[in-house]
Amino acid sequence: MDVITAIRERRSIRAFTQQAVPESLIMTLLEAARWAPSGKNTQPWRVVVLREHTITRLSTAIIADMEAGNSHKPDYDNYPKEWFEPYSLRGKACGLALYAALKIEKDDLKRRKEQWYHNFHFFGAPVGFIFLIDHRLSMGSWLDMGLFLENVMLAARGLGLETCPQASFAERPNIIRSICDIDARWHVVCGMAIGYADWSNPVNQYRTAREPLEHFIEWKP
Repeated sequence: MDVITAIRERRSIRAFTQQAVPESLIMTLLEAARWAPSGKNTQPWRVVVLREHTITRLSTAIIADMEAGNSHKPDYDNYPKEWFEPYSLRGKACGLALYAALKIEKDDLKRRKEQWYHNFHFFGAPVGFIFLIDHRLSMGSWLDMGLFLENVMLAARGLGLETCPQASFAERPNIIRSICDIDARWHVVCGMAIGYADWSNPVNQYRTAREPLEHFIEWKP
């Protein structure tokens, strides 16, 4: 698969088959992704690779914490405290497209909750990634992390795998650090589901829209 195709056809997959992903394939993927650029070649990324046993432990702990009504305590603010346009409308459209694909009505709180909890099972993927960054680093290193994440997703596509980057895991970092025995100096950036897509599932059939070029390009003579 060429790079342009990998970029244009990438989407967030929310239903995976149970086909196992060999460890050698994961290593090949991360071997390619590690060549992402970073300021002063600092390479600020760290990856925890989760298999079935740890995925089950982590999802059980997070969902139990949510059911207990405990508030989340993320390591960083992923979204603004108050939304504004055009970002608010884009976010709402994204959520509506997801629930429409699954035929979940707006007032069906039970199914909406179940779908949200699927996040913490990595949507049934056989492998989950947790991405970490040293809390002493600054915003530039977070930009570098974004470059690394994109490399991971594109490398996965080149190897016949699909992914879903998941900010939801950043909401309860203390549970992740506890379950995965991670030192407190590492902040949780996000999770990522990875595996073989279940293309028969309707949740994988829809695409979110992108703004046309003229909306974000400004030419100067």
